[in-house]
Amino acid sequence: MKVIASSLRKGNVVDIDGRLYVVLTAQNFHPGKGTPVTQVDMRRISDGTKVSERWKTTEQVERATVDEREYDFLYEDGEGYHFMEPVSYDQVVVSPDVVGDGKVFLTEGMRVYLQTHNDVAISIEFPQKVTVEITETEPVVKGQTASSSYKPAMCTNGLRVMVPPHISAGTRIVINTEDLSYVERAKD
Repeated sequence: MKVIASSLRKGNVVDIDGRLYVVLTAQNFHPGKGTPVTQVDMRRISDGTKVSERWKTTEQVERATVDEREYDFLYEDGEGYHFMEPVSYDQVVVSPDVVGDGKVFLTEGMRVYLQTHNDVAISIEFPQKVTVEITETEPVVKGQTASSSYKPAMCTNGLRVMVPPHISAGTRIVINTEDLSYVERAKD
């Protein structure tokens, strides 16, 4: 489906010369004199190469038809990461390069959004927040309670996050998956 370049947003998938690209950033520039343009940074899905394109804001760009659905994570093996669609029970294998650094968040039964094109997974969206357990943390240094100080902690999935002083080993916490920041103590 053709769309004007100025309508492209982060996460959109475009088809340029038969290759799929996922939009990383899209900015519209309106100079005082001259034609407004849209600057788009993209990543080629096939090999991960980053590309930067500039179009006139009114130019037509081919937007790929992408199917986005919820999937449940099942397990990981030599083939890749296995997900199941909860309604039809269809299973799909996702390659490690699509999952990327988010693999540390995957737990059995976790619900994620997968974007597929021609039944091939092209991107994955993790939940905004996940609950993890702290395995080890440094002891509290006396006198650090006046300001909002944080201390490093190691989680069960191997992540290193900064947590408030009152968090100790064995505590379950909620972290933000985008910036790995502490959100709150888990309520379970």
